[in-house]
Amino acid sequence: MNIDSGFVANFKGVKEFMKRIRWVSLLLCAFLVLAAVGCGSGQEGQDQQGNHQDAFSAGMVTDTGGVNDESFNQTAWEGMKRLEKELGVDSKYLESKRDADYVPNLTRFAREGRDIIWGIGFKFENVIPQVANQFKDAKFGIVDSNLGGEIPPNVVAVTFKEHEGSFLMGVIAGSMTKTDKVGFIGGISSPLIKKFEVGFRAGVKAANPDAEVKVAYAESFDDVAKGRSLAQNMYNNDVDVIYHAAGGVGKGLFNEVKTREQGKYWAIGVDMDQSALAPDHTLSSMIKRVDVAVFEVTKQVKEGKFPGGEEVELGLQDDAVGIAETTSKHVPEKVLKKVEEFKQKIVDGEIKVPSTEEEFKSFKG
Repeated sequence: MNIDSGFVANFKGVKEFMKRIRWVSLLLCAFLVLAAVGCGSGQEGQDQQGNHQDAFSAGMVTDTGGVNDESFNQTAWEGMKRLEKELGVDSKYLESKRDADYVPNLTRFAREGRDIIWGIGFKFENVIPQVANQFKDAKFGIVDSNLGGEIPPNVVAVTFKEHEGSFLMGVIAGSMTKTDKVGFIGGISSPLIKKFEVGFRAGVKAANPDAEVKVAYAESFDDVAKGRSLAQNMYNNDVDVIYHAAGGVGKGLFNEVKTREQGKYWAIGVDMDQSALAPDHTLSSMIKRVDVAVFEVTKQVKEGKFPGGEEVELGLQDDAVGIAETTSKHVPEKVLKKVEEFKQKIVDGEIKVPSTEEEFKSFKG
């Protein structure tokens, strides 16, 4: 490197020159850092995806079934994606691999300052109040539990009349069975899943008093192998139609029914249209509009109308439960007409669908 001698002479030797160069470098670096900070302040509140943190945001925590469970978690996420698309809501989810993940996941979203945080499934009923009490300024929503009627003021509880929609599945199963033996596979034994079971049994009884309903529980929402084993056992014992309310366990039912003779063995899905899992073996699915509930309640929060401390219960009258549009593919018109007649009687109050074993005992069909 050639340095002009006259220039160097203005400094006290090469050593002094290099010392000053280092100082200049340090000053230049400091300037660049300050400039970067200055530029950053113009984008304050943006995350790595470019979403503005000051924008309305929502978080969703799944249960152990995961976001792609082809069931209620996936349906809820559809509602969250709709919020993002239609209302510009910054929507994110966290998956829970085990029950112990619920509190950390809810807490993470609360610390991020998300405007509403959803816990999907009744398994959150013990942890939502705990986290809500810790973060009193945050807003939470839970699906499928009313927390025993003790709902904190910063929590909204969304529940469904699953027994009403399940009744219609029972009407279909009772009308379509050729063996007079149908089945129900439940996830984890609980008052919630009991509503599905009892409503289904009531529908079968109303449509076909001679039909018998076999019931089995997987005690899981994600054990696909257990779901298949339970279905296999039922089909091997003359059951020809099986309805499930078991989250990811239900995938096992569809895996099994696909191996069976077409037109002889059937499955009925739940929460969303599950016919894609076994197109030629699925009679119907009981649609449970978790997506609509999540969308509508979050929209209320965005509009400053958070229904904190309340239970929002949705049923047939609200079109929050019902039958899949693809039902007509395999279910004949005369059965669909019967389903519609029963639906109207439920909406009009002529039929009160049981939701507990006690109520079922007095149900006359």
